[in-house]
Amino acid sequence: VQLQASGGGLVQAGGSLRLSCAASGGTFSRRAMGWFRQAPGKEREFVTVISRNGGTTYYADSVKGRFAISRDNAKNTVYLQMNSLKPEDTAVYYCAASPSWSTFEYEFDYWGQGTQVTVSS
Repeated sequence: VQLQASGGGLVQAGGSLRLSCAASGGTFSRRAMGWFRQAPGKEREFVTVISRNGGTTYYADSVKGRFAISRDNAKNTVYLQMNSLKPEDTAVYYCAASPSWSTFEYEFDYWGQGTQVTVSS
């Protein structure tokens, strides 16, 4: 599975961005999809995950109520809608695919290249 993330950019605090992650080369609908992020000088951290059919989602406490993950299996794409962005959301955001439901980085076996999100204060 190849994953291509896009949609990052520079936004002011309080603004919104929508990230996309397009998958190819595999059976997208058989994989849970997640988003992780890595801020400068910090380890990569879990953001959110969505089940294979999109019926179940889970969020890190830091983004709960502000971010929303969704997927379109017909388009082999997963999305991350980010609202009420804060400077501490600044990071490189990665999409990833897992054969099973998980919030653990090591259980995701395919990764996109990352897209930079910068939130100015």
